[in-house]
Amino acid sequence: MSNPITDKNKQVNYLKERLQIFVEVLDAIDPETADIEDIDRLIQIIDDVEEKMDQFNHRNDSTKE
Repeated sequence: MSNPITDKNKQVNYLKERLQIFVEVLDAIDPETADIEDIDRLIQIIDDVEEKMDQFNHRNDSTKE
């Protein structure tokens, strides 16, 4: 397991990279042939980004104390 990202710039870059992956997956989906697995994958990416944002916020809040 890697070390937690505590640098705010690295956190933002990580989130940007994850969102870029989301955009790439979204662009690759053909609306005419998309199935439930495609939609589930998009939802999972967004859930992962949201979870990571919460982790980063918690880390940043705890370093202020």
